[in-house]
Amino acid sequence: MLLCSPSRSAAPHAQRGFTLIELLVVLAILAMLAGLVGPRILNQLGGAKSKTAALQIKDLEQALEMYKLDVGRFPSSDEGLDAVIRQPSRASGWNGPYLKKSEVPLDPWGNEYEYAFPGKSGDFDLFSLGADGSRGGEGENADVSNF
Repeated sequence: MLLCSPSRSAAPHAQRGFTLIELLVVLAILAMLAGLVGPRILNQLGGAKSKTAALQIKDLEQALEMYKLDVGRFPSSDEGLDAVIRQPSRASGWNGPYLKKSEVPLDPWGNEYEYAFPGKSGDFDLFSLGADGSRGGEGENADVSNF
């Protein structure tokens, strides 16, 4: 009795897989989707950084107000925002630090916040120069301030 075993030379099996054309079509579709969705995501990211800067400025404002309650005045421009972390030599009544972190935060773009006392627009001016690091600008480059 002969046993028939399938051999390699028997009927060829159909190859399963994707052709190069099919792969190129899928890649083209993915590239088009990335082109449409990518800019929207980047715009949202820029808006998120501006919102983060605004929230950090609010936190710093609260720390400065607490400083004023204890010391009786806002820190001078020379003392700067560092006065809410470390006691300045001329600050009797200081009961800080007034921030949870041990350092004054940088803005979302990695720059220091600008602080001026007395301020032009209020008791003090506190602001970030935005992504471009210079005054003015639009969108992500716009200044974020407490005034």
